[in-house]
Amino acid sequence: MTSWRDTILAALVPQVSRLTLVADPDALLTEERLRLELRQRGFDLIEFSDPVEFRYCYESQYRSIWDRGDTTSLVVALRLPDSAIDTLPYDLLRAGKRLSFNMGSLFPSFSYPVLQSLDSSLLDALFDAQSKVSPDRMGDNATKDFVLRHIFGIAAELITTDVDLLRVLLRLHYRNTNLPPTLSARLVQVIKAQTAFRDWPLEAIVPDEAAFYAFLQERWPTYLRNHDSSGFREDGTEYGLIYPGPDHLSFGHHDVRVYIDNLFVEGKLTPIHLPSGAPEPQDWMRGGIVTETEDSNASRIARLFELVDAERPNESSRHTDWIAFAHRWAELSALVHSTERNESRDRFRKACAEINDAFACWLDGHYASLINLPPNTPAMVHHVARLMAREMEQSKNTRTALIVMDGLALDQWITVRHSLQKHDPTLLMRESAVFAWIPTLTSISRQAIFAGKPPFYFPSSLHSTHAEGNLWRKFWEDTGFTKAEIAYQKSLGDMPASGDINETLDTVLTSPKHKIVGLVVDKVDKIMHGMQLGSPGMHNQIAQWCQGGFLSALIGRLLDRGYDVWLTADHGNIECRGNGRPKEGVIAEVHGERVRIYPTPELRDQTAAAFEFARPWHPVGLPPETFPLVAQGNDAFGTPGETLVGHGGIAIEEVIVPLIKFERREA
Repeated sequence: MTSWRDTILAALVPQVSRLTLVADPDALLTEERLRLELRQRGFDLIEFSDPVEFRYCYESQYRSIWDRGDTTSLVVALRLPDSAIDTLPYDLLRAGKRLSFNMGSLFPSFSYPVLQSLDSSLLDALFDAQSKVSPDRMGDNATKDFVLRHIFGIAAELITTDVDLLRVLLRLHYRNTNLPPTLSARLVQVIKAQTAFRDWPLEAIVPDEAAFYAFLQERWPTYLRNHDSSGFREDGTEYGLIYPGPDHLSFGHHDVRVYIDNLFVEGKLTPIHLPSGAPEPQDWMRGGIVTETEDSNASRIARLFELVDAERPNESSRHTDWIAFAHRWAELSALVHSTERNESRDRFRKACAEINDAFACWLDGHYASLINLPPNTPAMVHHVARLMAREMEQSKNTRTALIVMDGLALDQWITVRHSLQKHDPTLLMRESAVFAWIPTLTSISRQAIFAGKPPFYFPSSLHSTHAEGNLWRKFWEDTGFTKAEIAYQKSLGDMPASGDINETLDTVLTSPKHKIVGLVVDKVDKIMHGMQLGSPGMHNQIAQWCQGGFLSALIGRLLDRGYDVWLTADHGNIECRGNGRPKEGVIAEVHGERVRIYPTPELRDQTAAAFEFARPWHPVGLPPETFPLVAQGNDAFGTPGETLVGHGGIAIEEVIVPLIKFERREA
């Protein structure tokens, strides 16, 4: 079966030229499956964005290889038009073959500006639709309507009732499908042409999953209070809704309620206590009603097991499939580790082993393709700072803050989220996730967050965190800010006795000069390294720490001072079991419970041969002479039989970490 990739692959023939220069304004070469195919054909891909960084990478990794007489095929991608290739250094132009690819040439029937707004993961479906329909040349709106209909399955002109609209939005957001802004605006424009929807907050709930679920959440009590077997009963109550639009939604319609149970099971909506005076709930409503019983927890656990069993990704899945799965897995993990049911924990451990075996195999083939993906939808932690800079430029906001929670796993974020919701119900949390750097160590992954680039570019500080403040400042200075406008502070997490976090963060939060703030909260990491009670103990202690209110107060203070507030983690953690400790003295440069790092592949492989659970990790994106040996499954380099909570390996709990943007709900 042909695809849009065939045109590109036909031009990139292995062993024809050791250096190929490609004008790639639409970042087509970074598309996950194309990148994988290029790697399998022997091509390495690097971007030319920063001339100094490129020269360092080019000279140290490729010129030295060619000077020794060895061969490798390098593709240099420039995210600029074809004419920009002429601006590359002369030695590259003399040695390299030139190519150019863009969406306009691959999809000539469509509006090029609209094509540029599409994520590359949509191009397969667009190519198939183009092949089947053979459309004539289209303008902007016709292209938008074609993409909405054929790619997203949305015929906007057929949305005529509230049930139609809810069904479309539920299907869209439940799939974690982010419409590009240009398509969201078009969909809103067409729907708003009908008078029935003019009071709906379409500009908020169509493009924004978090706003849509908040819109549903605040109308759920209204539905429970006013619904009986005959329909809605009006009682004249003022509901105090923040979002405009109808007070009542058709939750009970069969096309709508089919989603509702899953939304509560997966934590996208929060169950509530049954409002006083509400009629007896029907069975399908019970997932959205708080019943503090072990039976209700057991029911939710059973439903989550069904969902994760049905939707496990495989070796051909995209990274976005694993991220979507990781959210469901985290909800299940948080619930299982809060229950006393041994059968649930036994089933969870068995599933965990199977999932992490599949995840490790997927990482082998796909992890390298994530590094250079565009940061507009970040795939890895070093993309986060670039996304923040991009959003600041587009929104013209003057302040942004990044909170890095050292060691916070995605399932532990669920516990944190519940606490934040209780402390401040006005918080709007836009939840996503990204991949940490492997090995999942603080010195590697956290520095990558603050540097905004792969660890390859900070070899001198790879095994410590002393340079991350300078890396943070350099990233933002290169973006155009002054040193006085950039702040960084670490070792945070304890609430002062006075209860005023200004005692801890006075110089950061009160300075009118600061526009960029980077903060490290290391409380979770401290809890982890002293933990003897496994994952249940982690959840319990994190919940207790959250009750102290430090994180809620910090986020609230930043929002009050006009910051865009982001939160992520450098790595997660996993409950593991000691399975032997190598006795090798100072041979390894890092001696962790879940990873060891060696200066040569020979030393690494020697240890790997003695430990079946250890996997040699190809040093993707790492400096030279860095050869990790990572633990897989739930084994650790430790005393046999010892239970501990650690990080450094390649389990999904360690690698996929939360990325959250906070805002306040406003009327």
